[in-house]
Amino acid sequence: MPNLTFYIAENQADVLQRAGDFTHKCRALCCDILRAEPQNVHIIFIAVKPGCGQPVYAQLFYRLTTLRTQDVMENFMRELDAAIQQASGLTPRIRCFGSPAEQIFARN
Repeated sequence: MPNLTFYIAENQADVLQRAGDFTHKCRALCCDILRAEPQNVHIIFIAVKPGCGQPVYAQLFYRLTTLRTQDVMENFMRELDAAIQQASGLTPRIRCFGSPAEQIFARN
């Protein structure tokens, strides 16, 4: 399931998208650390008008499983933080939200 969304200040919006391997790196993190199936990973970029806070806000919605412990999620956030900073030079705010499988309804 993992849905990873990047909200990035519009004046910086192309920084992450230009980093050719960045999306692949994020997908690999979802597969390697979160044990997601590659076809279930969804990554999008949304350019926003900045208000306050960090220039990049990364938001992950994921299905809760016994494998996705606090340590696993902390590792994922640490690796995602490093990938964002390496690709863009920007410091992100990262938030992860888990949902129990029985509370997720999806199509396509």
